Amino acid sequence: MIEFMRVLPLLVLAACGDPATTVDATRSSDANPPNDTSLRDAAVPAWLAGVNLSVAEFGEQNLPGTYGTDYIYPTTAEVDYFKSIGMNTLRVPFRWERLQRSLNAAFDATEKSRLDTFVAYATGAGMTVILDPHNYARYGNNLVGSTAVPRSAFADFWGKLGAAYSNNPRVVFGLVNEPHDMVTEDWLAAANDAIAAIRAAGAANLILVPGNAWTGAHAWLDNYYGTPNGTVMLGVVDPMNHFAFEVHQYLDSDSSGTSATCVSATIGSQRIAGFTSWLKTNGYRGFLGELGAGNNTTCASAVDDMLDVLDANRDVWMGWAWWAAGPWWGNYMFSIEPDPGDKPQIAWLTPHMN
Repeated sequence: MIEFMRVLPLLVLAACGDPATTVDATRSSDANPPNDTSLRDAAVPAWLAGVNLSVAEFGEQNLPGTYGTDYIYPTTAEVDYFKSIGMNTLRVPFRWERLQRSLNAAFDATEKSRLDTFVAYATGAGMTVILDPHNYARYGNNLVGSTAVPRSAFADFWGKLGAAYSNNPRVVFGLVNEPHDMVTEDWLAAANDAIAAIRAAGAANLILVPGNAWTGAHAWLDNYYGTPNGTVMLGVVDPMNHFAFEVHQYLDSDSSGTSATCVSATIGSQRIAGFTSWLKTNGYRGFLGELGAGNNTTCASAVDDMLDVLDANRDVWMGWAWWAAGPWWGNYMFSIEPDPGDKPQIAWLTPHMN
């Protein structure tokens, strides 16, 4: 099965280049001990409930683009609104190419200032901010691990970003948005290099690690895209064991999030069941980094059904973030941007915020 990106923002088609060296995905004796949550950061709430504030990654067909025309950053008013309704987490997509204008270079000072300003306000307000380079394991049109974008460049980016936010424990590092169309073992190697760079930079922040195949929860144990995430991602190594797996799950016919129609009232629980069991079996934690659904009765039930599973399994689930909100989303079918009051989906999410 081939999954497709949400209608906005558009997918940057990638030329994959030469695959990176694969690694053994078997858990080794020096890998992360299961069930060890002693290093859970006290500044990050035990339950994360929030939204993707999506706008800084817009204009990906025009990189780096013009600020205010191709993209902007979320507003302080949005931070205040989502905090006021009971959310505590903001996932903030942005583009790697804007922050680091060429591989291995210093960060662009103007772009870094924009990100810093948002992060300082949001975390100062008590919100957890998930930094999300919305790049699909690519830089421009080239895959991480290719000759054009070696894994060392991805590690360099994360070493610099880790150092920049190592003193703010309310910042969570999402390694990248939705890796896809690559060798799963190659993605593991890149993820491990990035984690090592973050820790070497002195950052103890929580790290969110996605899988291959758009990190779909429903496909975690499938092999249509290569070796399953459920096999390969057992090889994640974090010397601090302070990470969780990030998955995404939509409720339309192909799990792509491109339709406002949900398959059934129980499709949510069905699609995350295998991943939930995998977390329990292997002693890991998971975070639902994207979910979204259209405003109709079936979808309301399906969202409630899926989030009920998360609520009932908080020993392994850390929470969720709705897709999406942001000042440029207009009448997008999943938007919960206030207009000016609450969108209907807010009523579905409220019982699952605490």
